[in-house]
Amino acid sequence: MQKVVLFAFNGELMCFIHVLLNALEMKEKGIGVKIVIEGSATKLIPDLGVEGNLLNGPFRKAQSEDLIEGVCKACATKMGTTEDAKTLGLPLLGDMWGHPGMAKYLQDGYEVITF
Repeated sequence: MQKVVLFAFNGELMCFIHVLLNALEMKEKGIGVKIVIEGSATKLIPDLGVEGNLLNGPFRKAQSEDLIEGVCKACATKMGTTEDAKTLGLPLLGDMWGHPGMAKYLQDGYEVITF
């Protein structure tokens, strides 16, 4: 099975919504997919849990499908969103100097796509 990990670095709402939508479509089409929330995208974490927010529906669906791998610990700390991530049940990832590394995904046969 093809496997893809989407690293969402961009903190613009319209870019991030495309990460969520693409992940959901890939899952639907039988592609193994994970999302890692990184960089300035971590500033959007509080919005993910807000009912009625554009991101909330796709995020909740992606979360229920177990597509969210986690959040960059260092970047969420810098953006002040670690507690929001914990409240939403999002794991903090930091195997590479506090950031989630890509090497383990490549070693596990994932294609890495960055947004």
